[in-house]
Amino acid sequence: MSNRRTGLILDFGGVLTTPLLPAVLAFEQREGLPQGACLTALYKDSEGVRITSDLERGVVSQTEWNEFGGAMLGVSPDGLMGRIFGDLRPEPLLIDAAAAARRAGIKVGILSNSVGLAPWDLYEGYELEKLYDVVVISEQHLMRKPDAELFEITLKLMDLPAEQCIFVDDTAAYVQAAEELGIAGVHNKDPRETVAALSELLGVDLTKA
Repeated sequence: MSNRRTGLILDFGGVLTTPLLPAVLAFEQREGLPQGACLTALYKDSEGVRITSDLERGVVSQTEWNEFGGAMLGVSPDGLMGRIFGDLRPEPLLIDAAAAARRAGIKVGILSNSVGLAPWDLYEGYELEKLYDVVVISEQHLMRKPDAELFEITLKLMDLPAEQCIFVDDTAAYVQAAEELGIAGVHNKDPRETVAALSELLGVDLTKA
């Protein structure tokens, strides 16, 4: 029996897109906010952490999150999520690598923590349903990474056991959560290094067009 892995699960933001932090810093600069204002107000403040977690699980709407974030930052809430991440662009190295993996017969899925789907849709234009075998958006399952059950749902939809899959994320804690379930993990810090690591793990040269 072959030990070759046959499944690849990818995070979306910060993996199939350019990194999140530069986009956030650019937003802060445009709005005249001090550097790090978003991180402090929305991801270090306990209430900010709670409402962001609720957003990812679909408990609150993006509009409600925008209202909270606008008040915390002292900026307009209108389309706030889209303004914060407006500079994100597709990451061609990993998008192309995913396509190469599928051509090689590897199932490729998406597992993403949602930022809400309206009024701004992070996934618009990426053709996820067309280009990937499985798409799991956290809010549609009322849970979020690093919940083990969300990984298990993804594996079930992939119709593959954990040991046959690799998971890629830009958040180390989510990679660790996947590894605890027996999924091979790759922490995406640099797209070229990630593609090289995936090529080795899958036994397929993912740099070929």
